Amino acid sequence: MSTRETVLEINLAHLTHNYEYLKSKLNPGVKLLAVVKAAGYGSDAAVIAKHLERLNVDYFAVAYAPEGIALREAGIQKPILVFHPQTVNFLSLIKYRLEPSMYSMRVLKEFISIAESLDQDRYPVHLKFNTGLNRIGFSKDEVDQCISMLNNTNAIMVQSLFSHLAASEDHTEKKFTLKQINAFKRITDNFTDQLGYKPIVHQCNTSGILNYPEAHIDMVRTGIGLYGFGNEAIYDKELKPIASLKSIISQIHVLSAGETVGYNRAFTATAETRTATIPIGHADGIGRHYGHKKGFVMINHKKAYILGNVCMDMIMVDITEIECKEGDEVILFDSDVTAAFVAEHAGTISYELITGIAPRVKRVFVDK
Repeated sequence: MSTRETVLEINLAHLTHNYEYLKSKLNPGVKLLAVVKAAGYGSDAAVIAKHLERLNVDYFAVAYAPEGIALREAGIQKPILVFHPQTVNFLSLIKYRLEPSMYSMRVLKEFISIAESLDQDRYPVHLKFNTGLNRIGFSKDEVDQCISMLNNTNAIMVQSLFSHLAASEDHTEKKFTLKQINAFKRITDNFTDQLGYKPIVHQCNTSGILNYPEAHIDMVRTGIGLYGFGNEAIYDKELKPIASLKSIISQIHVLSAGETVGYNRAFTATAETRTATIPIGHADGIGRHYGHKKGFVMINHKKAYILGNVCMDMIMVDITEIECKEGDEVILFDSDVTAAFVAEHAGTISYELITGIAPRVKRVFVDK
């Protein structure tokens, strides 16, 4: 596709490949939950979810209730887990048949109260346990209290028990990860023995899927693996990045020695320098930390470093050694020069880069 404006191109064929590849790594009978939070990791959650629903994914997950509501309004039918529900959204959660994660006694008590007031019968909830990430989740010492509360109501039922691995991508942290896996097994065995029925049990994220097949249990969760940001050092090289950020050269300037570029005259040419202006800036998700040659774009297969400060709507790059003209395509990241590579060069991570691409950047979907 010839680029005539700044676009985020989403390759659905790569999404299909990643889904099928990860499915092939699962033990027989293990379900797959697709995480589509943060606008499908910066793409479009509804389009991604519809595509995955056609591929027969088992579950979806989002971070917050409004994300799940948007999926329901877009027509998504599969069950949706909400990782971090806020109590103010509990009525909406039930209205849209979203399945909340219970992660503290406060949250569990309040949801039971709301569910009972609405005469709910065995409304599905998910209980999250903290096994070492120390972010949110019940502790192992709260199992008995949870069981007591569940036995005193018919308003909710436990759809799943889950935890989150903290460092499953890091092979030097194998001892810690195995400690988490074993701690979670003790929790779930104790919980299930007292509960009287068996919920779905899940703990593996993408790197857990690939590195700890013994911990697949009943279901696995993957977000970043589906989108593939080129994190080859962490994930499998078979995973293909689905997103490419492209733009064009709007204008070319030739600077003499001593002339400056951009706000605060942050770059000064020491010799004759050719610059290109690209219509994308920090309002589009290219943060100021990419300026001062910490970030770059690709023009005709060559790196063009960002000069001076990133502007709100534009960046200026050095094209002194690059043959190019106004209207030529500019690649900010794609399958070859990945978001992970570009982000690491600027001292950040691909997740921040990709999820920060602003809504005003046009999303274009291809299947090739």
